[in-house]
Amino acid sequence: MNLFHAKLNNYLEVSKPIYLPEPFRIKMIESIRLIDPAQREQVLQEAGYNIFNLKAEDIFIDLLTDSSTGAMSQEQWASLIRRDESYAGARSFFRLAQAVKDIFGFRYFIPAHQGRAAENILCAMLVKPGQVVPSNMRFATTAANIIARGGEPVNLVLDEASDPTSLHPFKGNVHIPRLRQFLQQTDPEKIPFGMITFTTNAGGGQPVSMENLHQLSDTYHEFGILFFIDACRFAENAYLIKLREPGYTHKSTLEIAREMFSLANGCTMSAKKDAIVNIGGFLCMDDELLYQRACNELILREGFPTYRGLTGRDLEAPSTDQS
Repeated sequence: MNLFHAKLNNYLEVSKPIYLPEPFRIKMIESIRLIDPAQREQVLQEAGYNIFNLKAEDIFIDLLTDSSTGAMSQEQWASLIRRDESYAGARSFFRLAQAVKDIFGFRYFIPAHQGRAAENILCAMLVKPGQVVPSNMRFATTAANIIARGGEPVNLVLDEASDPTSLHPFKGNVHIPRLRQFLQQTDPEKIPFGMITFTTNAGGGQPVSMENLHQLSDTYHEFGILFFIDACRFAENAYLIKLREPGYTHKSTLEIAREMFSLANGCTMSAKKDAIVNIGGFLCMDDELLYQRACNELILREGFPTYRGLTGRDLEAPSTDQS
């Protein structure tokens, strides 16, 4: 055995287990460029040191957001050819509706061009000036939509969420005793609905445990309060429950996701993340009257309920197998 083989064997012993390459083949590339330090300093100054004002062509590695940053699969791109661009009743809408039903389970679904559009409809229907909406640690647009309607977002996340040294496995959990105290001290008429976000983008993408979701659902419903989920990163949350929470190791992420959503009255969703598409989202609910009100709201702003401001291709992509 030569020296190379000896070193290789030693490496294999130390580095077990061996991780295989990612199970996909890249079929397309896009050129990017790295500008020199002087140019980088100049464009930052011209942008007022606000990275939202930078041109994409001046960025080498873009870490601005996790929205719409995933590459779609070949099956998703192929599905764009079969899209149905009909104004009403498009086949693409019904395919997406079935996919949403299979995972989320709610009775009613309307597409949206992204998560904040779904939040806008929900808040336009339910939030009135002076009302409060409790949650764990909501995303900026969710809070902004509540504030825009005269409401107040209230964050009741665990204290561990702001402690980077804490190894708590579910830093996105709501502090249930604090929530109960808040609900007891607040007029129920001032709480149009309660929420939870997972994973918590504003808190570094921390997950919520299934135990906490059950407690949260029981608490909201005990006080007669609607419970909505901001489901932007539901797949990651389901996977982290599988990895970290006792009793869920042998369950599939789909089974876990279905259990999560069975505890709520509805959800908002940005499909630009876990659906791995360029644009899209939706609003779901179980209440028929609320659904009819939502349809009226969206017709005023974005379009007919079966396309909701999206093209047929954008309805088609999230409902297609990503393998």
